[in-house]
Order: sequence, then C-alpha cells, then structure tokens
Amino acid sequence: MSNNAEFQVGEVFNVKDKVALVTGGGSGIGLMITQTLAVSGAKTYIVGRTEEKLDRVAEIYGKDIAGQIIPIVGDVSDKEGVKKIVQEIESREKCLCILVNNAGIAAPKTSTEGADAEELRKNLFDPTSVEEWTTLYATNVVGPYLMTTAFLPLLQKATDIYYGYSGCVINITSISGLVKISQGHFSYNSSKGAQVHLNRMLATEVAKAGLKIRINSIAPGVFPSEMTTQDSNDNQKSEMPKEHKGGLPSQRPGKDQDMAAAILFAANCQYLNGQTIPVDGGYLIQAGE
Repeated sequence: MSNNAEFQVGEVFNVKDKVALVTGGGSGIGLMITQTLAVSGAKTYIVGRTEEKLDRVAEIYGKDIAGQIIPIVGDVSDKEGVKKIVQEIESREKCLCILVNNAGIAAPKTSTEGADAEELRKNLFDPTSVEEWTTLYATNVVGPYLMTTAFLPLLQKATDIYYGYSGCVINITSISGLVKISQGHFSYNSSKGAQVHLNRMLATEVAKAGLKIRINSIAPGVFPSEMTTQDSNDNQKSEMPKEHKGGLPSQRPGKDQDMAAAILFAANCQYLNGQTIPVDGGYLIQAGE
C-alpha cells in the first residue's frame, strides 16, 4: 500500500458507488455535472421534462463508464411532480448521496438604457409581466426548496450508511445572483439572488435540526448552455467561441472540466457547508458584488 494513500485524488474526490440525482441533467451545466459524476462511478439519475433529451444523454454518455446514467421524467417546479420523483427514487434506492438542483430557466433580456425616465420605464416596465417573475421563481427558487426538503430523509440515510460521508445538496445558482448589476435580467438575477439566500437558510436550519446533510451552492459564470447560447447540438452540448472574452480575466468561457472540478469538490469536501462557490473565470472581479 502506498504511503499517504488517503491523499490520492481518487480518494479525496471519490464518488464511486454513490447515488446522485441531477435536475436539468440533459444539457448545459447539468450535463457536465451528470457526466462528471457518472464517469467517476456514481449511479446518476437525471431529471427533466423531455424524455427524448434524457434518453439521448443516457445513450450517448452512459456507455463504457464506471457509473450509470438513468433518466427520470419529472417537473421540479410542481409539488406533485417533486413527490413523484421522490417516490421513484425511494422505490429504487436506500439513500440519496448527492442531490444537484440544477434545473433553471431565464426570461428574455431587457434594455437598461434610457435617456430619461419615460424611456427607462418603457424599456423596463412594458416588456415584463408578473407571470414572467412567478414562473422563474417557481423553477429557480421554489423547485430547489421543494427538492431539498422532500429528499431530506433519503439524504440523511446516506450519512447513516456511508461512514464519514454526509449526504449533500449542491444548488447551481449563478454569479447573476451575486452581482449588483441587472445584466438586463432583473427577474432572473432576482431569482438567483433568492436561491443563494435560500441555500444559506436551508444549510442553517438543517444543521440546527441536527441533521448531518451539507448544503452548498456553485455559482457559475459564463458557461456554454442552452440558456446562454439558445441552442444545443445533437450531442446535447452547446458551443461558445473559444475567443469569447467579454472582459473576463480568464479570457475564455468556462469548460466542462472547470465545472467537473467544482462539483467533485462540493460533493466530497466534508467540511464545506452553507457556502456559495463562484466558478466564474474572474467575472466578479470585473463586475463587482
């Protein structure tokens, strides 16, 4: 046996045989996370509304890997939908080790330009609706709350079954919920800000209740996804030009491997709880919090 084997990468970032669930796991950042966990040996359930998309992911990325990718059709923005997802996992598994609340939606961008008050009102008030805001909140904020609280018993069982490992929730928030600018997305950025605070409240209250379940958030910056590029290829991947800089210190958008490193850290660091980790290529340095 090698000296200091517990410090080897395969031990420090080990998710082999763990049970994971990723919402919105069929494309974009969710797919990056799904691949990372499944390739690393986790039994990974992916939840989304489109069966065809989920099946395609399992077909393309689920072969010849250490773990598994298992599709489940479901709606995380609806309480009954969440109940069905929980019942499905309960019928198959003794516990849930890693819950990744990734599913999210955005609204069309609005202009923040305005020569006077009348023009600014026209650009900000006229294009929006109450339905836009409530729909975004239902998926981006209420969904993660429902999924986290509904899965608490299965997450706690992971802590009980795997000695030295605590079941964990990883909320995929956004740097849009941390910056003070709107980026032309008042409703989306507000929902992500609410999700960041929700993450902190859930971590606090779950710990106060005596449960050993870690709840953290990853706040991505510019990554290729259907949300940022409005499209994906036949392999469910979205593309951004490599020369895309946008003023980022990194001088490039995020890569799959950047998200992989972040998710394995959040899933495995047993001393990490209640935190939001920006993975943004330095965006916050540029925009300011």
